[in-house]
Amino acid sequence: MGAALRRIQLGNALSAFGNGFTVPFLFVYVAQVRDLGSNTAGVVLATFAVAALAVLPFIGRVIDRRGPLSVVVAGAVAAAAGSMGLGLAASEPLVIAAAGVLGAGIAAIQPALATLIVWCSTPQTRSRAFATQFFLGNLGLGVGGLLGGLLVDTSAASSFVRLFAIDAVMFLVLGAAVATVRLAKTPVFDDPVPTADEHLGGTGGGWRSLLGDRAMVQLCVLGFVMFFACYGQFESGLSAFAVDVARISPSMLGVALAANTAAIVLAQFVVLKLVERRRRSRVIALVGLVWTVAWCVAGAAGLVPGSQAVGITAIVSAYALFGLGEAMLSPTVAPLVADLAPASALGQYNSAFALVKQLALAVGPAVGGLMAGAGLYGTYIVTLIVCSLGITALALRLGKWLTAEQDNPLRAVAGAAVPAPRAAASDEVTTAA
Repeated sequence: MGAALRRIQLGNALSAFGNGFTVPFLFVYVAQVRDLGSNTAGVVLATFAVAALAVLPFIGRVIDRRGPLSVVVAGAVAAAAGSMGLGLAASEPLVIAAAGVLGAGIAAIQPALATLIVWCSTPQTRSRAFATQFFLGNLGLGVGGLLGGLLVDTSAASSFVRLFAIDAVMFLVLGAAVATVRLAKTPVFDDPVPTADEHLGGTGGGWRSLLGDRAMVQLCVLGFVMFFACYGQFESGLSAFAVDVARISPSMLGVALAANTAAIVLAQFVVLKLVERRRRSRVIALVGLVWTVAWCVAGAAGLVPGSQAVGITAIVSAYALFGLGEAMLSPTVAPLVADLAPASALGQYNSAFALVKQLALAVGPAVGGLMAGAGLYGTYIVTLIVCSLGITALALRLGKWLTAEQDNPLRAVAGAAVPAPRAAASDEVTTAA
């Protein structure tokens, strides 16, 4: 299974590399290069979220019935078509339609890839597998963004067509890499590759049973708060606060985002060694505290008016702290979703959690943007500090509903492998008798 997992991880890294060529420049491309205006660019970005929200409630059962391999391939083809369509479309309807196809394709790929990674790992290796996926994804996105910035020319639409073509090719590479994977049955969930009966809707699937899983529901609530308090603020409230209150230049936001990516890339495997033998619920609780410090640091930028150096240091440090928290979550949350899922409903659980993330990414920027637009920056920072502390409280509560194996598979296995303490000699004789 090692070779299969390496192929999947490589394909995922290359698709992230392709995304780096287009994601940072999409708004400018639609608004200025295609001259469709800021409103249309906003609609295009919203279309991604709408398409994902439309697909995710249903894609989980498709993954469980048909298997994740075919879903990743179909999603990759759709994403490639949507990306190329964005590069070639010059009118508002075509740009929006292409964005919808791209968003739907990516939404299908994410939970299917997560399911494949689970199939190709064991409970003991799963944390490292997801940490590697997150590391390679961020590395690919960062490198792609840097190279895309060198190739882009806002005065020439053809340069953007080239970027979208690269993105489309990388999606096809992901599809080809996954299509050539050959899976063998090895001990994961007792039976990692669901049988034909399970594909056709065996026990354990469906939204009703998922909503009856109290631990999973609590994890979804926790996930919504996490994604709202971090990812949902990067492109709205936090960036507005940085520019309007901390008085840093827009170009320095790029440096802050680079610090976020650098923290993830540099810290990921160091963090993995520190957290993989610790209780997942406690690690997530610690992330809440790290992000609380991050929001306090960001808020401090507004307490020293007129000091640009303080503002830059505070904002860059906050983004780096967010990256540290993300590095702690990558080997923790996705494996926990997998360990909570019944074997025949793994795709359903992965897609449900992806849906929660997408909802948070839709609500987060809206709330942050509204607060920023109203100038309620003090309220904004306090709200996010409360949310971060809420992550800690919710994680500790979740820990009470997890089994020892779900909360820490490595520790549970190590405990099972250690012989019970030997009794005193007299006790041994009594037992033998």
